[in-house]
Amino acid sequence: MKSRITTLLILFGLLMAMPALALDLHSARNAGMVGEKVDGYAQALNATPDVQALVADVNAKRQQEYARISKENGQPIDVVAKLAAQQIVTNLGAGASYQTSDGAWKKK
Repeated sequence: MKSRITTLLILFGLLMAMPALALDLHSARNAGMVGEKVDGYAQALNATPDVQALVADVNAKRQQEYARISKENGQPIDVVAKLAAQQIVTNLGAGASYQTSDGAWKKK
């Protein structure tokens, strides 16, 4: 009985910790797993399935937002995305990776 309770407590603790283990963009950037491209989209620098899924989700949401802003302002989506890229890079934390206009990768 005692080992059953211990096992249940361990499982409960693991389940409670699951949300903390979820990968988010900020954490992935800080860990060097995701970089910001010059075109306004993220890129997986560490090609694990979790990182690739995160990047795909982030980029899909960005594309929707860029399309909305593009429509509102009468600007092509790529122009909106490149302007956003400048803001994203400006706001990156120390150590985050970003792509320069010549395609090279640097850390902030």
